[in-house]
Amino acid sequence: MAVDISSDSVDPRLGEGVALFNQGEYYACHDVLEAIWMEANALEKPFYQGILQIAVGLYHLGNHNWQGASILLGEGVNRLRPFEPTYGGIDVERLVDCGWAWLTALHQSGPERVADVAAAVPLAQGELAAGSDPEAVVAIAGAEHRLPALRIAV
Repeated sequence: MAVDISSDSVDPRLGEGVALFNQGEYYACHDVLEAIWMEANALEKPFYQGILQIAVGLYHLGNHNWQGASILLGEGVNRLRPFEPTYGGIDVERLVDCGWAWLTALHQSGPERVADVAAAVPLAQGELAAGSDPEAVVAIAGAEHRLPALRIAV
């Protein structure tokens, strides 16, 4: 069920958090969104928390922390589902699908192959993906997964 609040109330700092996410600066994205989340009303808290959890999940992935990445990607995706398809100018449906695809790759690869999944992150983030189609995918070397670019579409 979709959340029934106006996306006009979205904090303007969200743009800064999105830019940091799209640059692959996941921990800095977390810091910005956590500040917004702490001030947000109860109905909007899951929106900000979901994005920041996906960002921290990707941060953990970059550190080869399979468990941390798995937990936070899953929690982030589930928190964002009520805000699909779009909210606050964000293509939430695409972000949920993206988070789910990376989570699925982690689970199918297992903890012993977390480095292989993490190696695909730089190919899917920041400047390399900036000019790409939002539906673009990157392949994990040595694995059979195809993953979407790590960009929040606005």
